[in-house]
Amino acid sequence: MTPDAALARLVEGNKRYQKGLTRRHDFVAEREALVGGQNPFAGILSCADSRIAPEYAFDSSRGDLFVCRVAGNFVSPENIASFEFAVDVLKTPLLLVLGHESCGAVKAAISSNTDKTTLPGHLPSLVTALTPAVKAVSGHSGDELENATKENVRLGVEALKTATPLLSAAVNEKRVKIVGGIYRLANGQVEIFA
Repeated sequence: MTPDAALARLVEGNKRYQKGLTRRHDFVAEREALVGGQNPFAGILSCADSRIAPEYAFDSSRGDLFVCRVAGNFVSPENIASFEFAVDVLKTPLLLVLGHESCGAVKAAISSNTDKTTLPGHLPSLVTALTPAVKAVSGHSGDELENATKENVRLGVEALKTATPLLSAAVNEKRVKIVGGIYRLANGQVEIFA
């Protein structure tokens, strides 16, 4: 499957999801079909937010998507390695960095940067990862949370494109496309924009 065909498949699945016309899944048959291996057509870096489920949002079957989730959907060494596996071993042709409206992690990063408050536990690591997006849109017109969320996705797309020689080569050779999008909570639409 080409990267463009994979993106079209994601978009079509999202349209079905938005309209409530999702396909019926035979989970037993899907499980049995995947015993021998997987062949995902897309890798998705998504937020850990429980309201966002890429498998549902793109009306996909098990085995279709290779999903990494972390609060704030930011690029890290661990998800870079996961996507290298998807691209190199599984031959996945599309990677999507998927942000969403009202992201609590981005909201916390904005608050922490504005108020200079320190969050407990390991939460500061989320703030550190998301601060470049927050600072990049500081002072811009429009909704700060929306702007920072989109910027975080854009930064994630660019980071994956240049993260490693393996991913860069796959993009340059047009074997892989890396795009970004925002999930709209009210209607389930994923806007592809980066």
